[in-house]
Order: sequence, then structure tokens, then C-alpha cells
Amino acid sequence: MHEMLHTSKSFFRYTFLIILSLIMVFPLIWMMLSSLKTTEEIFSVPLTLFPETLQWSNFAGALELAPFWLYMFNSAITSVCIVVLQVILSSMIAYALTQLKFRGKSLLFNSILITYMLPAAATYVPSYILLSKMGLLDSLTGIVISNVASVFTIFLLRQAFLQVPKEMIEAARSEGANDFTVLLKVMIPMCKSTIFIASLISFVSMYNNYLWPSLIVKSQEKYLITVGLNRFFTNVGSFADTWPLIMAANVLTVVPLLLLFVLLNKWFIKGISDNGLKG
Repeated sequence: MHEMLHTSKSFFRYTFLIILSLIMVFPLIWMMLSSLKTTEEIFSVPLTLFPETLQWSNFAGALELAPFWLYMFNSAITSVCIVVLQVILSSMIAYALTQLKFRGKSLLFNSILITYMLPAAATYVPSYILLSKMGLLDSLTGIVISNVASVFTIFLLRQAFLQVPKEMIEAARSEGANDFTVLLKVMIPMCKSTIFIASLISFVSMYNNYLWPSLIVKSQEKYLITVGLNRFFTNVGSFADTWPLIMAANVLTVVPLLLLFVLLNKWFIKGISDNGLKG
């Protein structure tokens, strides 16, 4: 009886999760299938899920109207640069917060956390003025420079560094290792899964960033994929006959992230379950 009750609970639990998963993933599936349909199939009543004939020409049509490869390259290169700089800077700050002794360390850490509570929009005006004075408006360098500091990455790495056994650090110091060597050869190797997941989260966040880049970049050749997609939608219009092209452009935008997740799925789950995420 108890076994039947347990089996019944498991059945309803998994059924609920499957239905919930389908609801969440359905817009993505509909977008992908719509990118291969004709306009008539997209707006047909009743709704048809699968296209009668795959319209691969929709992707060629979208690429003819806008340089999406350039947009994706801009997004990828700025995201990679931001992630590399964030990891380097955050590792050094996290090391100082966990291994060095200096007056005001707790105040510094709390001050960093307080900035995390600020709405991102509240920093746009001062950041815009600073970039303007530095002559970095309308440039990819401006996007990179304005995103190199990440409170989330600092917090994540600090929590991971706190988990490193003190015995290993003391053993390294007893052999003559300085702070830089301890950071490079003990802390980072011991926390590589947390560093990897922080990098992955930051990369996805920067790749999908729209509002801030749209404020400081005006030249088309410097558009990120999010800005370029918005301009494409605005310029092409939301007329019925352009929806297949818009869906194809959306698919081109998300495919790199989906491939990234599929390739790094194991690391992503490992990083989430890593003890570096614990408080």
C-alpha cells in the first residue's frame, strides 16, 4: 500500500514537471518552427505546429536585410573580454577579502554588497557621463570598460575562496609562496568550477544585455546582437509578411547560447551544485 502511494505521488510529480517544462519551452519551440514556415502557416487558423515545407530561405532573407553575423561577433567578443576582466579583477578582490588582514575589510565587503542593491538604471547617467569624458561613447571598448566590475562575481568567488582548506594555504606559504602564487596555484585551481559557472553566467548576461549598449552605441557596425535585433524589428516592421524573417532572426540570436549550454551542460550543473554557491 505504501509502495503504491509512493508510486502514485511520483507519477503526479513527474507529470506536473513535464507539463510545466513543456509550457516553459513551448515559446522557444514555436519560434524555431515559425522560422521555417510561410506567413500563411504562421497565421493559419487553426494553428499548425509543423511547417508543410521547410522555408530555409527565411534565414537567408534575414541575413540579407541585416548583418547578424557582425552583431553576433560584436556581442561575443565584448562578452569574452568582459568575462576575462571580471574574473581577473574579482579573483583579486575576493582573495583580498578572504586572505588579507586590513582595517575596514568588513566595511569594504558590505559596501560592495550594498551596490548590488542599486537598480542598474540608477548608474546609467553617471556611467554615461564618465564614458563621455573618456571619449568611449559609441565604442565596444566603452561597453567592456563599463561592465568590468561585477558584484555578483566578487561575492561568488569570495564564498568559494572561503571553502578552501586553510591547511593548503598554510602549506603553500610555508614553501615560500607569495599572495600571487597562492591565488594562482591554490585558490583558482581549487575553485575552478565556481569560476567557470561565474564566467558562464556573466557571458550569457552580457550577451543578452540590451538597454545599456543601446544607450551608448549608435553606429550600426558596432551594434550588439540584442540592439541589432531590435533595430531589425523596428526597420522591417511587424507586418504579417515579415514575421518569418523576424522569427529566423530570433533563432539566429539564440542558437549560439543554446549550443553553449548543450556543450557545457555538465559544467553548468556542477557549478550550481558546487559548495561555492553556499552562503
